[in-house]
Amino acid sequence: MTRRIRKAVFPVAGLGTRFLPATKTVPKEMLPVIDRPLIQYAVDEAIDAGCDTLVFITNRYKHAVADYFDKAYELEDKLERAGKHEQLEMVRNPLPAHVRAIFVTQPEALGLGHAVLCAKEVVGDEPFAVLLPDDLIWNRGGASALKQMADHAEASGAGVIAVQNVPRDKTSSYGIVDIEGFSDRHGAIRNMVEKPRPEDAPSTLAVVGRYVLPPEIFASLENTGRGSGGEIQLTDAIADLIARGGRFDAYRFQGTRFDCGAHIGLIEATIRFALDHETLSEAARESMQRALDELGVAEN
Repeated sequence: MTRRIRKAVFPVAGLGTRFLPATKTVPKEMLPVIDRPLIQYAVDEAIDAGCDTLVFITNRYKHAVADYFDKAYELEDKLERAGKHEQLEMVRNPLPAHVRAIFVTQPEALGLGHAVLCAKEVVGDEPFAVLLPDDLIWNRGGASALKQMADHAEASGAGVIAVQNVPRDKTSSYGIVDIEGFSDRHGAIRNMVEKPRPEDAPSTLAVVGRYVLPPEIFASLENTGRGSGGEIQLTDAIADLIARGGRFDAYRFQGTRFDCGAHIGLIEATIRFALDHETLSEAARESMQRALDELGVAEN
């Protein structure tokens, strides 16, 4: 697999129940960090990696993501008449001109593996990326996590799965990779273990929501039965390819991952981006310091 990835798949059909009642009408991928939705950060990462075809796997009820990337004639007209050209540019161009968005409906919620399989006809016979927008990965001033992975995939010919170190007592919350050696930022995956007990975990390298996959994954997904939770698991299909001689590398990316599928992760991302914001950082720092001071007084 030495071809450069051009296509990126975004599974966005989930219901986002952790963030109810907000996600009753707003998809979790549209929850904002400062003034941009999570999906925009993931899209920007894919474009930075060289992708020009973005495949969104959605369900029949969620239209907000498609609406976000579509034209908003009335809003654009109002902004133009008001002379708000900076805001107009942001609304008009969530995607560069050379990038296209394709929306595929997942008819039934049968897991991440099934969502990826829904992209088969669009992806075709070439390597591709999968990004879970819940995982916001920020590498300030450097290459995006997916670009780092795409560069490694192109150079090595391996499929690539993003990993990060987690505390051993947290391994039961993640898929954990069993690796054969680890050099620089990568190592060959021998096996993947889903949510092992700390004493059984083969490492503390946990899988996070970025993948560079070969097209052969689709055949494995088609032959993979329902696994944990009665769903088609992407990890099962990857394990199948590894068992049949396929090469996958775990890649420990440069950058900070925020688990925005959980409340505290979204809060942490918002704080971090506010503190780094070009115009908001000073006010954000002052506001946070005041809040901490007030809490300190209240506690005493």
